[in-house]
Amino acid sequence: MKKNFLFLFYLLAGILVGSLIASVCAGVPFLSWLAYAGEIGFAADNPARLDLIILVLRFGFSLRVSIAQILCVGFAIFLYNRTRVR
Repeated sequence: MKKNFLFLFYLLAGILVGSLIASVCAGVPFLSWLAYAGEIGFAADNPARLDLIILVLRFGFSLRVSIAQILCVGFAIFLYNRTRVR
C-alpha cells in the first residue's frame, strides 16, 4: 500500500512541477518549446449533452499535456524506481 501512495505522490508531483515549468518557460524564447501543449477531450464550449426532459446533463472533459509535464513525469517515474524499497 505504501508503494502505491509513493508512486501516486511522485506522479502528481511530476505533473504539478511540469505544469509550473511550462507556465514559467512560456515567455522565454529559447525555452518556449517546453510549454507546447496538446489538448484531448470534449470541447468546453460544446460538451456532450443528455436531455432527459426534466434533467439536462452536460459532460465535458479536457486534458492538456505539455512537453515539460511529459519530461517531469518521466523523471518522477525514474526517481520512484530508484528510491522505492524492494
